[in-house]
Amino acid sequence: MQETGGEGVTTPLMQVSRAEPSFGVEASDAMLLAACVKADAEAFGLLLKRHQEMVRRVAWRLGLRNADVDDVAQETFLKLWNNPGQIREAAALKGWLVRVASNLVMDRFRKKPMDELEAADHVSDGRPPADEVMERNWAAGEVDHAINALPERQRLVIILVHFEQMGNIAAAEAMELSVDALESLLARARRALKDRLKAKAPQLLAAVSERAVHYG
Repeated sequence: MQETGGEGVTTPLMQVSRAEPSFGVEASDAMLLAACVKADAEAFGLLLKRHQEMVRRVAWRLGLRNADVDDVAQETFLKLWNNPGQIREAAALKGWLVRVASNLVMDRFRKKPMDELEAADHVSDGRPPADEVMERNWAAGEVDHAINALPERQRLVIILVHFEQMGNIAAAEAMELSVDALESLLARARRALKDRLKAKAPQLLAAVSERAVHYG
């Protein structure tokens, strides 16, 4: 992640790299969050390193690219730095990060034209792209668009279970739900996606599953 702040200005992310190490890599999220409440920059840095790629994947999955992905990841972790005490249980940290990142993405799309998402809806001659890679990218854009249109909690459960590959128990802890409530929410989200994608759902989801998880 890039550091922000003008010349001579120190940001929390800049402080991270300067902190003397006092935690081992095995330190739990709960321990690191407790230290962050006391403004411990080194603990925050470990959380940043541990979870930033997940946050970047969420921003990418929801349609952002390149510098915008970095900006959303940075904004997300600055919100964590500014108020770590709002996360009551360490198990809910991943869900909180995903929720904040997805809301920041939605805010960006509300503030500027949704060029990348709209591009997925249009094929110049009405035919599927001939190139297999282009076809997968088009399919991924269609699914991403449908995910973006889901209500927040449905969007979150789809990202956690299907794209972050969290089990139902872990995802339920992240969202602070019972397992039964999460399974019900997941079922509703899947139905909503199928309704939005309609007859194209099997082909689109198959195409997306073949796409590499790397980005950039």
